[in-house]
Amino acid sequence: MRSAVLCVAAMAVMGAFAGSPLAAADPVAKLTAYAINMSNIGGGGSSTVYITIDRWSTDAERDSLRTVFVEKGPEKLLTTLQKLPRIGFMRLPNRLGYDLHFARETSLDEGGRRILVATDRPIGFEEARSRPRTIDYPFTLVEIRLKRDGTGEGKMSLATKISLNQKERVLELENYSSEPVRLTNVKADK
Repeated sequence: MRSAVLCVAAMAVMGAFAGSPLAAADPVAKLTAYAINMSNIGGGGSSTVYITIDRWSTDAERDSLRTVFVEKGPEKLLTTLQKLPRIGFMRLPNRLGYDLHFARETSLDEGGRRILVATDRPIGFEEARSRPRTIDYPFTLVEIRLKRDGTGEGKMSLATKISLNQKERVLELENYSSEPVRLTNVKADK
């Protein structure tokens, strides 16, 4: 009898969360890629990378980031990006993931799609305490190009400084690393 009451109570609690924001929704994209780090950030090496995107960033979020960047610069862009809600996460095997704050998807002319992800870079305690040059490169950017069949490739910039070329009015990336991380064998879960 007691277990039946507990079971009914547990079902009632689960039902209360079914329509709430706490309920798990299916992600809009789940990607797996093999990352080859040939840069001087993170010690090189290679690993599988898992990216889960729960929702795409809105036009309003994109426009807000663009306006802040143009009017107030990259430092305020970082703060604004960090304040955006979590839209997904990225992780390596056997490691904790870290939150993503911006992701957009666009169609490619040849079919397929382009996915752009931007977030603040996780900074560990030792890096924050000792403040090496890498502390000035707070962004992580990922660009993935998928073919129609859901396979593709991409690049990931682990430590990036973003600036605006005032003359040409275009976004520029200054990479602290010598080369972006290559993402190969990218696969989108169906």
